[in-house]
Amino acid sequence: MLDRLQEWQLSKLKNSNNIHLDKENLSIQQNTDKKKLNAIWLELTGCSGNIISFMDAENPGLYSTLTSLVNITFSNTLMGAEGESAYEKFLNTLDTEFVLLVEGAVSTADDGMYTIVANYKGKYITALDAIRLAGEKAKYVIAVGTCASYGGVSAAAPNPSASKSVKEVLEREIIRLPGCPSHPDWVIGTLAYLVNFGQIPELDDEGRPKLFYGVTIHDNCTRRGFFESGIFAEKFGDEGCMIRIGCRGPITRTDCPRRKWNGYVNWPVGNNTNCIGCANPGFPDAMEPFIRN
Repeated sequence: MLDRLQEWQLSKLKNSNNIHLDKENLSIQQNTDKKKLNAIWLELTGCSGNIISFMDAENPGLYSTLTSLVNITFSNTLMGAEGESAYEKFLNTLDTEFVLLVEGAVSTADDGMYTIVANYKGKYITALDAIRLAGEKAKYVIAVGTCASYGGVSAAAPNPSASKSVKEVLEREIIRLPGCPSHPDWVIGTLAYLVNFGQIPELDDEGRPKLFYGVTIHDNCTRRGFFESGIFAEKFGDEGCMIRIGCRGPITRTDCPRRKWNGYVNWPVGNNTNCIGCANPGFPDAMEPFIRN
């Protein structure tokens, strides 16, 4: 599987300036004596957007991450095994030192039967079962994306599955990496910190790494000058700060303006649309309406 990943990753990067940075990161990781950390990636009640975002990582890329940083033993998107043999890899990992990455909220209605992650020896294994098993034994737990961090879209009203955030299910410290989806750099950067320093990075009051969530979008917005000058957009397409048409940048803490998305090319405000606060607690309900007239 890794050979195919390497071929895919290099073909993706061959016309990108980031290929040199990717090789540099790989060289640094290969020349360290730090041991790779086993990892379980659980996809629960959500859209799988975070694992897709993770696969689109460029600096370092997916191949570098999987060969030099973490050993993902269980991921229904990435692993080759299926059925009971796949779930046995999950069970075997529980007896090792590992990090648990969770995307999607945890459905709790009807004992979690809204989300099934395995059928093992004639028994359905719910997402609720799996996260309780792994969450009790993991060295670290990372909630990847807004659904895992706060409930997100999966827990939006009327929430028939009674979906909850990881923190509401596990009584332990959770590293939250909200975003819809979470940026691959936020995930890989956090993993790199855990592996290389052997401890959790500095977190804010919400459990988010300050490295990525330390300031608001408004603080670094490329349209901040318009705000300071009192120039406000009245509709999309206008030059000016978009706070009057619904931008949630002043209350949203991520580094999107500096890091950007899709290979560091652009971000919502740079593409002439407002921030909808997707990394905030209560998203989407508390952030509506996304656009104001």
